[in-house]
Amino acid sequence: MYKVDKDLLAIQEARIHIEGAKEAAIELRNFTQEELDVVVNKMAIAIKPHLEELAKQAVEETHYGLCQDKLLKNRFACEYLPQQLANQRYVGVIKENYEQKTVEIGVPIGVIVAMIPATSPVSTTIHNAFIAIKSGNPIIFSPHPRAQKTIQRTVKLLKEAAIVAGLPEDGINYMQLVSSTSTNELMNHEETALTLVTGIPKLLPKLKAANKPFIYGGSGNGPVFIERTCNIQQAIHDIIESRTFDNGIVSAAEQSIVLDGPIVEQAKSELTRQGAHFLSEEEAMKLVNVLMKKNGDLNPESVGCSACELAKKAGIQVLPTTKIFIYEQAYVSENNPFAQELFSPILALFVEPNWQEACEKCIELLMEGAKSHTLVIHSNDEHVIREFSIKKPVARVLVNTPSTLGGMGATTNLFPSMTLGSTSLGIVQASDNISPEHLVRIRKVGYGVRTLNDCFNESGNQSLHSKDTQESIEVILRKIINEMKE
Repeated sequence: MYKVDKDLLAIQEARIHIEGAKEAAIELRNFTQEELDVVVNKMAIAIKPHLEELAKQAVEETHYGLCQDKLLKNRFACEYLPQQLANQRYVGVIKENYEQKTVEIGVPIGVIVAMIPATSPVSTTIHNAFIAIKSGNPIIFSPHPRAQKTIQRTVKLLKEAAIVAGLPEDGINYMQLVSSTSTNELMNHEETALTLVTGIPKLLPKLKAANKPFIYGGSGNGPVFIERTCNIQQAIHDIIESRTFDNGIVSAAEQSIVLDGPIVEQAKSELTRQGAHFLSEEEAMKLVNVLMKKNGDLNPESVGCSACELAKKAGIQVLPTTKIFIYEQAYVSENNPFAQELFSPILALFVEPNWQEACEKCIELLMEGAKSHTLVIHSNDEHVIREFSIKKPVARVLVNTPSTLGGMGATTNLFPSMTLGSTSLGIVQASDNISPEHLVRIRKVGYGVRTLNDCFNESGNQSLHSKDTQESIEVILRKIINEMKE
């Protein structure tokens, strides 16, 4: 009796999907922006009635987070994102300057492979499908094993609607057999134009080894600075609302608080009043045993649990109104489990005497593990805000807003996205909120408007190689260099 090799079957499935997507990409080159918009709108209409049941299925399958918050993310991707995409052009002629006689043409990049996380499986799938089709690219989804059924069902609903709207059969597909071998095949295939990964850190080494274009939207270690001039009550409210959203599994959420010295007591009091529990040393160690495996890896069973659920597992006595844990620390250490990204309602706390030293602490936190995802500052001092924005090694800075909601573009005017690019991660194509703009190449067209002599001599009568012309060129170049130095 022959044994079926599932890895080989998965590799074959990946190759079949890639070949189909390659053919779909050729067909999609003939689609106008208006035709692509029809497909996106039909997908949005078709998936909308299923958003709540998909949110419930995601929680049941993964045991991560809160159904009501997943529904909000699903609605954000399904309803708000298409509104922002409407009337935007990404393919064909997207910009034309009649005065300058230049044209910009958007060209789809080709086959996109999307790796979907278990933390936000439905909303991320919807987002990636919309931006891929809006930009004229076929997309293949590789589900996270922990959310496989939910992601597959989401893609199936989107695919059915897209085909009815005119999309090629292989314009959208998903892997039915999920394995590390099929993932490698998808990422390394010569026809894969780009791999889009959201919140799966273990894939980073493989992405880099593939030496192919990828966008990594993921891991954050985002600090939030509470500066003395801010509205403390509102700042604390925003931070707790953000860190507890979907029980803390959104990567854009705040991971640590840096407090300005003069407002420490007031801020701590407000944190306690709004549901924070400050951990003792003993309690922190008990919690670590729940959060981490013995080898130091994150325990997946702790991901997306509420503060009260974690307290019960760790044997810690807390009030039933407890929303979040705070663990105060003196310094940043890579060996400290509370300094790394935790997908739970937990925040490290650091106190600094002034904004200058708080600035340095935030840089330390951002450089820890080279995450450089998102920084938040609560302040009414524009000078301090500007200094933080200029000096931080970070992809995005949010001001006076919850990080989770502001980062995804819900409470800010950043592009609405479930995939937030990061910096300092190797071959990365974008560090901002990922949109259809990142899935096209811009072809520039320039019409001839002058001769080469006209560049240096308005009359055009003098030879470019004459002595006088050479001298005038040297004068112009010196002037340009001096202006650049100034």
